Amino acid sequence: MSIFIEQLKSLAWTQEFTSTALAKARAYAAEDRVEIIEIDDRKIEAFCVGSESQAYEQSIYLSEDRLGSVNLRCLCSCPVVIDCKHCAAVLYHLQGSADDASESDAQIPLGRALEHWLSTIPVPAKPAEEGAQTAGTRLFYKLKPTPVSGKWLLDIFKVSQLKSGELREVKPMYSLAEMLMRQPGYLSELDLRVARLLVAMHSHHAYYSGYPLEGSSGAELLEMLLRTSRLFLDFEDLRPLVPGAKRIGQFAWAEQADGGFRAQWSSAEAAQETVLALEPLYYLDRERRQIGPLFNELEEKLASHLTLAPDIPARQAMQFSHRMSAATRIPPPHQLTERVIDDVLPQPQLTLVSGRERSRWEYILEHRAALVFTYNGQPTVDRNPEVMILNGTETQRIQRQPAVEKKLRQILQKLGFKKATRKSSLDRPGEMFTLPDDSAWLGFMHEGLATLRASDWQVEVSPGFHFNVQPVEHWYAEVEEEAGHQWFDLQLGIVVNGQRYSLLPILLHLLRTQPRLLDPVNLAQRSDDEKLLIELKPSGFGDPSGAKVALPLSRVKPLMATLGELYLGGHQGDALRLSVPDAARLSMLDGVPLDWQGGERLRTFAKRLQNSSHTQVAAPAGLNAQLRPYQLEGLNWMQTLRELEVGGILGDDMGLGKTLQTLAHLLTEKHAGRLDCPALAVMPTSLIPNWLDEAERFTPQLKVLALHGSGRQKDFADLAEYDLVLTTYALLPRDLETLQPQLWSVLILDEAQNIKNPLSKAAQAARDLQARQRLCLSGTPLENHLGELWSQFHFLMPGWLGDSKSFNRDYRTPIEKHGNVQRMQHLTARIKPFLLRRKKDQVATELPPKTEIIHWVDLSDGQRDVYETVRVAMDKKVRDEIARSGVARSQIIIL
Repeated sequence: MSIFIEQLKSLAWTQEFTSTALAKARAYAAEDRVEIIEIDDRKIEAFCVGSESQAYEQSIYLSEDRLGSVNLRCLCSCPVVIDCKHCAAVLYHLQGSADDASESDAQIPLGRALEHWLSTIPVPAKPAEEGAQTAGTRLFYKLKPTPVSGKWLLDIFKVSQLKSGELREVKPMYSLAEMLMRQPGYLSELDLRVARLLVAMHSHHAYYSGYPLEGSSGAELLEMLLRTSRLFLDFEDLRPLVPGAKRIGQFAWAEQADGGFRAQWSSAEAAQETVLALEPLYYLDRERRQIGPLFNELEEKLASHLTLAPDIPARQAMQFSHRMSAATRIPPPHQLTERVIDDVLPQPQLTLVSGRERSRWEYILEHRAALVFTYNGQPTVDRNPEVMILNGTETQRIQRQPAVEKKLRQILQKLGFKKATRKSSLDRPGEMFTLPDDSAWLGFMHEGLATLRASDWQVEVSPGFHFNVQPVEHWYAEVEEEAGHQWFDLQLGIVVNGQRYSLLPILLHLLRTQPRLLDPVNLAQRSDDEKLLIELKPSGFGDPSGAKVALPLSRVKPLMATLGELYLGGHQGDALRLSVPDAARLSMLDGVPLDWQGGERLRTFAKRLQNSSHTQVAAPAGLNAQLRPYQLEGLNWMQTLRELEVGGILGDDMGLGKTLQTLAHLLTEKHAGRLDCPALAVMPTSLIPNWLDEAERFTPQLKVLALHGSGRQKDFADLAEYDLVLTTYALLPRDLETLQPQLWSVLILDEAQNIKNPLSKAAQAARDLQARQRLCLSGTPLENHLGELWSQFHFLMPGWLGDSKSFNRDYRTPIEKHGNVQRMQHLTARIKPFLLRRKKDQVATELPPKTEIIHWVDLSDGQRDVYETVRVAMDKKVRDEIARSGVARSQIIIL
């Protein structure tokens, strides 16, 4: 009885299954649905037919754990997979078999491996006489020559032969692989060996009749074919080819009637042998229908190669003889005289190539330099110590100069070249060299190439070479502006071969395809001496058709710093449209040698804005206040912005005199005659009295009107008669219809953070007003987020920071969410000329000493009653909360 069944008896295996599964399993076992496939001491393989006659396969294993306990593992191909009713049915079946009778050894089924081994015991083959069979279906083999290559082909046919020897059916065998899979009964063991060898030799011909016989495998195959006694030259003469005795062959170049030559073998038995170019050679005696080895003194591969030599035309015989003499010591068709020359110096030739090479899952662009030495115009071949040149009937054997060639290689190595160690489709005759990176290639093309050519090197640049750069004749910048517009068009470009190319679309293409290349951080880390390779007409990857230039980073860096990727991000076309305040960036191009065309006024404006040298003015006459140095600086700053026709934010801390500085600015404008139309100051309602008070105290010469209260409409008709008009953010949208037609000399927003929401009615109304100059006053120009700053600049200079969407994308999100330092620096530099911010601790030395005056005030009876009521109520509320939640959780209530 099986050990498995014995152990099964001792196991409480039913506990591994559900009651439902066990009930179904008992029924299946009783219905004899189980078939045992294989059983041994540790495993059972079985089939069980389940519901709907579906058969499933079960594998049940016995194993021992480290404590010696026996475990049962049941697997099934059904959806349940483990411990299913089918596995339980198998176990019930085994248990029932054990109960019915003791199992005899004869009843134990053998394993599948043993059954297979027994069924495949080879039957001793009867001695076969391959040629004896003359009737039935068999394979016939036929040799045929190829008239062009000189090789011999093997055709295979399935034939039906009558007892009379007549062939009834002759069908080509197109698929040996399929025949080997089916192995029909008419195949002999020798046929199978022939087929296997043919498939191994010519897997790409597996479905084609006509197999080349070549090399040592072809010789082995030929020997097997001869043993079949079914190898023929044709089927008209059914005499099979038989093995012949060995012959001794002699090779010679046989001259033809036209003066040409033909490779020919001869022997004592035949003046001209028909030869099969195998390894070794075989002769074919057509008359005797014999094939046998043709022995000779040559190496087998060389002998086979000589046999396949094409016919040599008479006019090429001399050159062929010369070239053959250089390749082998076998006598050529023509005997030439030889002369050894050892005083010729090598001439270095360098060929530069580029191409796409596959690297794992992608294609990469690679570059190579192929070095070849020539002697009297003839290139060297591999390590051959001499170069052979045909001169009439004389072969000149020029000895190479290894020491000189080594020095020439060292010149390349000093330029950074190294031997290419990896094979590539770019490899050319000669020695292959490469450079470490694109920068090195650009450097070589810029300087090293001229050095080599000056040293009498011949350098050929292939048409598709990636670094075949054109010289830049000069750089240009063109500014086009129109009167009355707050923008201008800027073009930056280069001239190559007399043609102008705008750099803007080229740089845009680089930013889109290789963003890291022009990344500010990456650019800053690279040397100014490096070159940037660009295609003047960007096209597909590695397209060799476009002209290329190498731009020095010393010129590219200022361009990118001036334009920045923000300008180029959504740009289309050759020109870049910029707002007038953007002209400040033009001054950054002063260090770049550019041929400027137009834009003189803007460039002057840019220089003044970039230099930030404030106009120096004295405090205006009639100002009843002594301006402190920082306040005088603020006045000068506002005067400078006025001259530049731009606005700005005065962001001094509260108490530093923003109102006084603004009044001094207006008084200066009045004295200069530029306050020919009124200024408008918009502020919170609570600041109206303060402005009126300070205007009366410090600038009594200014005629001030406060548009406040319900009776303000009576003054609408007289606005032009005043120097300064005051209104509030609340009234501005209401009075916009009256205020909008008026041209204001200066438009001032005090506590400008009130327009931090650009969609508010006050912000929209302020942007709709006409003014020569716009100013924002705010002790907190940025309270919560950068969007508030954008809203103020959108009022001051619309478009200076782009629209809201682009500002959030390019500044706010990178700075606030990602802490991008570069974006922060870029924004700071952009707003710096238009923001003057001083804190009290910065100007503390200019402020008078702080004076503290303590004045006690008694509460009135009514005030005292209200205070006490609130105090008692809150005291009770706080105490109740502390009692309920504790001090730690009551901090908010306490505050």
